[in-house]
Amino acid sequence: MNFQIESDIEHKIIECNGNKLHFFVSGNESGETIVFLHPAFGDHKCFDNQIDYFSQNYRVITIDMIGHGLTGNSKGKLTSTAEHIAEILIKEKRDKIHIIGVSVGALLAQDFALKYPEKVLSLTSLGGYNINKKQKEIAKAQGKEMFKWIFKMIFSMDAFRRYVASISVINELEQAKYYESAKHFTRKSFAAMSGLDKLIANRSVQRNFPLLILSGEKDNASAVKNTIQWNEEEQENSKMFIIENAGHCANMDNAEKFNKILLDFISMKL
Repeated sequence: MNFQIESDIEHKIIECNGNKLHFFVSGNESGETIVFLHPAFGDHKCFDNQIDYFSQNYRVITIDMIGHGLTGNSKGKLTSTAEHIAEILIKEKRDKIHIIGVSVGALLAQDFALKYPEKVLSLTSLGGYNINKKQKEIAKAQGKEMFKWIFKMIFSMDAFRRYVASISVINELEQAKYYESAKHFTRKSFAAMSGLDKLIANRSVQRNFPLLILSGEKDNASAVKNTIQWNEEEQENSKMFIIENAGHCANMDNAEKFNKILLDFISMKL
């Protein structure tokens, strides 16, 4: 299904520590706020299929994070995303949020929840993993994947962008959208991603907000396994779904299913 956005979207810019961050606001001003954080190499357009659906009843904010999209190669790091979100919320006069992250966005959403738990209504992770425990197997797998990225990037950024689109999304139309988003990501953008490993540490966390853990059934086997394991470790303190007919970015591949699950979750129907 190919979604066409009909909602009015305001393109805004905020300056944080010398960086000009681009973000996009739509939806019901009197509704609760949803913040979506995109995957690595993508941008706010990775959530095009969510805008109309959630704008009916919610205030929706999408962000081009450091190194990505229109924000581009600012001098900051992705690890500052939590502080950037906090600044955006002040500017928008929004207090509490439902925060949803995809892939690396899921790690950054968790980081925001750790730093600003009083601002979190709910937390949703899609294609991510628990940053509150060391992840040796995941780190090893990511190291191997990084070598593929570097090899492709050295010879052709276009080949690199096509590759990350192919492993992130299985739907051809959505792959093309992801590829277009990735065109903003350059060799210099990789500098913004340094330090992400420092977000991960063994820590005990008491949550006072609900957690939703999601994965696409056609994501790689280790990612699906990790989703199930994380949910089991939460000991019934979370909800989990494996979304059929979807890869790593299930919100793009199977937006209809993703949107319904997320809406039921944040409206407390799950």
